[in-house]
Amino acid sequence: MSEELKAAVLAGLYDQDKYLVDESYGPKMIMNQNKETVWEYLQQELLSCTSFVLAPAFITTDMLVPLKAICVQLAKKGVTGTIVTSDYLGFNSPEMFKELLKLPNVKTQIVAQGAFHAKGYFFWHDGYQNAYIGSSNFTRNALLKNCEFNLRLSSADNAEFTQQIQQILTQIMHQAQPLEPAWITDYEKNYLAPNAATRLAPTTHEIKPNQMQQVALKELHELRKNKTTKGLIVSATGTGKTYLGAFDVKAYRPKRFLYLVHRRQILEKAKQSFQKVLGPGSYGIYSGQSRDDNAKYLFATIQTMAKDEVLAQFAKDEFDYILFDEAHHIGAKSYQKIMAHFEPKFCLGMTATPERMDDFNVYQAFDYNLAYEINLSDALQAGMLCPFDYVGVTDYEYEGQMIDEKAPLQALVAPKRVAHILKQLAYYGGKSNGGLVFCSRQAEAKDLAKSFTKAGYPSLALTNETSITQRKKAVAALEKGELKYLISVDIFNEGIDIPCVDQIILLRNTQSSIVFAQQLGRGLRLYPHKKSTLILDFIGNYKNNYLIPQVLTADRSLNKDRLLTDLKQQVVYELSTINFEEIAYERILAGIQKTKLDALKHLREAYQKLKQKLGRMPKLLDFMRFSQIDPLIFTQNSQLASYADFVEKVERKKLFTSYEHQVISFLEKELLNGMRRHELLLLQQLVKHGSISREKYCELLLENDCYVDQAVLTSVENILTLSFFAVKAGKKLRSEAYGKQPLILVGDDYQLAPQLADCLSAPDFKAYVTDVLETGLLLAQNYAPTKRFTLYQKYTRKDVCRLLDFDKDISAPLYGYRVVGEVCPIFITYQKASTRHGYQNVLTDNTAIRWYTRSPRTLASQEVKALLAKNSAGQAQVSLLLFIKPSDAFGAEFYYVGQAKIAPDSVKEEQLAAGKKVKKVVGMDLIFEQPLPLNLLEKLKPLREDPEY
Repeated sequence: MSEELKAAVLAGLYDQDKYLVDESYGPKMIMNQNKETVWEYLQQELLSCTSFVLAPAFITTDMLVPLKAICVQLAKKGVTGTIVTSDYLGFNSPEMFKELLKLPNVKTQIVAQGAFHAKGYFFWHDGYQNAYIGSSNFTRNALLKNCEFNLRLSSADNAEFTQQIQQILTQIMHQAQPLEPAWITDYEKNYLAPNAATRLAPTTHEIKPNQMQQVALKELHELRKNKTTKGLIVSATGTGKTYLGAFDVKAYRPKRFLYLVHRRQILEKAKQSFQKVLGPGSYGIYSGQSRDDNAKYLFATIQTMAKDEVLAQFAKDEFDYILFDEAHHIGAKSYQKIMAHFEPKFCLGMTATPERMDDFNVYQAFDYNLAYEINLSDALQAGMLCPFDYVGVTDYEYEGQMIDEKAPLQALVAPKRVAHILKQLAYYGGKSNGGLVFCSRQAEAKDLAKSFTKAGYPSLALTNETSITQRKKAVAALEKGELKYLISVDIFNEGIDIPCVDQIILLRNTQSSIVFAQQLGRGLRLYPHKKSTLILDFIGNYKNNYLIPQVLTADRSLNKDRLLTDLKQQVVYELSTINFEEIAYERILAGIQKTKLDALKHLREAYQKLKQKLGRMPKLLDFMRFSQIDPLIFTQNSQLASYADFVEKVERKKLFTSYEHQVISFLEKELLNGMRRHELLLLQQLVKHGSISREKYCELLLENDCYVDQAVLTSVENILTLSFFAVKAGKKLRSEAYGKQPLILVGDDYQLAPQLADCLSAPDFKAYVTDVLETGLLLAQNYAPTKRFTLYQKYTRKDVCRLLDFDKDISAPLYGYRVVGEVCPIFITYQKASTRHGYQNVLTDNTAIRWYTRSPRTLASQEVKALLAKNSAGQAQVSLLLFIKPSDAFGAEFYYVGQAKIAPDSVKEEQLAAGKKVKKVVGMDLIFEQPLPLNLLEKLKPLREDPEY
């Protein structure tokens, strides 16, 4: 390590061309930019260090939740640390100091009555130290959002800089005193909080549209300019849908307006919001005993308005503007009855969740006029919602069994489970304005409310048996602080607005991503002095655990590799974090691995949602533009030959001929991924014009920044004439699956093969092929066109054979590596699914990996000689291209980590134990041309130490 550290420091501070740049050790500026955050670096340091000192002058309580989650893991490993902070300017609150006392294995030192204004973070590793010094305090904005200047410096244990840091910290420790409850009590007596702006503008000012509402209002105006009579707004909970409706009504100036919703509680709050925007006027409620028939602005419940005798009192054109709130219920008979009766000049639907469990199409109900859409992640990024800290903790084991969907009531309300829940609440919760608890059963809610109250957390259970009046009283009591928690099963999933709520406690199985997002949203409304919301999720042995990361990471791609990668990042949205205790994290990972995300059931659901949204069969390009589904997922499903094959199964009708399906299968399985633009660009020209000269084609490639040489031109020809695929696949050639016939004819000009040209005369087939090519070129933006491989992108063995311009697809017998001429691709599965083969690759750090040849091999083997051969200039004759994947669980794709060189002194014959046998191999250290970045190292980490996991 010392040589790598030395090289990295010299590269960073002296000459980057002469010395090896190593991101792990070299000097680095960290500024919360380019998708990197200061917290991401501190988090990785904490999880890998042997000890640490955090020395920020200012700490905010809201940033302690993710630190608490990490400290739980560190305590189990025996890692200790120290926090040094101060009482300078009264920035640090007494509540924050109380929370610091909860951290296990961490001592806090206070520099009191002095101008301690430092911002430093220090981490000790084996043989070296990493120091982060700069402008970031331990606050949410400083660690996740603000433009900060922080310098990371690495130094060896015996370095002069390390000694300086140690001396400075020792000196500060002598001046400091331990944080103790008595000190906090004295501090609290004289504490005056500094003035701070809240996240909300004063409500005394005129209410004006926010950024989202301004865009939506403009889109609604454009709809009506085009004589459209219906429109739909899809907006995440808490983003101001009701005010948006009021602003649009104000702009429209209706003679008479009708607002409809299914709950009286929502109705009354909506009326108040409209009054704030519209000002004085005639407002009325039409529900139950309230029948304000003559009000200009009428607010009615669906249940009352849908009665025959009520509808009979209103003319069809009584209202020129009707607004349906919570419009995802529009498929209900009562809603449909009202829509059929009235004929307004404009009808607006608003919902946070247009997806429905049944087959009713909400988009169709509003003529597919989606005026505006903002999802949860967009709203968080725009600062329209309160940031959250999600913590996944392990649920209680009852009689040796983890809580699951079938757990009996006595397990759910067992005293030990309640004690476990309350212990986690006490650790992560801190001071709270109030929380909502979602559990599985009504009896559970009632028992938990009693147990919570008895433990000092005044709580009330609310079920569907609770009247509206009782619910209103309970909400009012929570807002006043008389109650700590409201515990329910499903009644608070939607239509409830309690902005002060800053804790969401989840004690149930995640039934659907829609419900999970709804429950998450209950705590994300902005509120004065509310800086973040705690989402505490008790994770049991639930079959739907895979849904949790889908919502948290906003990854609905159904791509398992991508979801696992997103989850490992553990930072989500702007200012929000996700954190898992170790066992809970493993349960989520296990849930993802056990679930077939690309199962036909999930693909069908995604297809139907997008079809409902568009009002037609979606194209592949539509999934790129209007959905989060990865279009490649249809080609990766072993049960499908192509997306066209899937559509025929879903729609139950024949779209294309057998030969057309073979062509489509080729295009999607071989070219759609966009890893090489060359074939896509050529086919796109041929579909448009029928032929193109070789010279014009080369010009086209250069115009698109693609590399051009004879090898790649020959490779393109081999691919599109299918000769590349003329290899055995069982008893057949693989090319037979693609129709046997070439797609193009090769001569002075490139031309479409006659059979394909004939098929392209059919408009539907031509449109489909055009869609595949356009989608492929859009996906190609993920790859550098000037190079055969893009660093840290993923490739299969077959992809590598194609991109290396091999004449044939030799991916089947390629196995771990193959020397072909002057190149050798090497494929490494870092975490083996089984140890029976004896191979255990080891990443010594981010600069090298220990690798072994196949067996039996010795230094005298021709293959090994080729790998070690040098030319007359002393350079390696064979270029080593290195591809690594974390484990077999991550599928067939490997990360390309660049070229590698063999460390000469590391090459030796070895014997590996494989079961009862011993293998003769040659082992060697492969030095990466570029050290692996920290985020890739995180992706390559084993799921757990057990190799059989």
